[in-house]
Amino acid sequence: MRRDPMIDAVVEAGWQKVRDDGRVRAELLESAYAELRLRQLYPWVSMGELHLSRCTGYNWTWDIPYVMPDAGAYLVADPKRNETVGPAATAQEAVAMVIQHLPDGCGPAFIGTPEELAAHEATGRQTGRG
Repeated sequence: MRRDPMIDAVVEAGWQKVRDDGRVRAELLESAYAELRLRQLYPWVSMGELHLSRCTGYNWTWDIPYVMPDAGAYLVADPKRNETVGPAATAQEAVAMVIQHLPDGCGPAFIGTPEELAAHEATGRQTGRG
């Protein structure tokens, strides 16, 4: 499957914005960005936590575990904020946990909002695509 340069540009701009923000540890950003499955998702930051979304538009998707700093280490949390995936001693371990818990079919970010993504996915299911 060929990658869409427009999607790549929007997602890359998101990664640059997160880098420029400075609230997420550089080692975590580098580890997440090094993984293609995460690099193709749209990143955003809240309270020093690294979140990833399957779409580029706010209010983003909330179905991917996120990583928060935890006393020199990391904690990977369930996207619904009610459970912990687990502690991680290193950024690489945290990234591996996120990858392990990605939703099925989690591919390149969709340009649009979560509602637009849901409509797009519903159309794909109805036509046998997606």
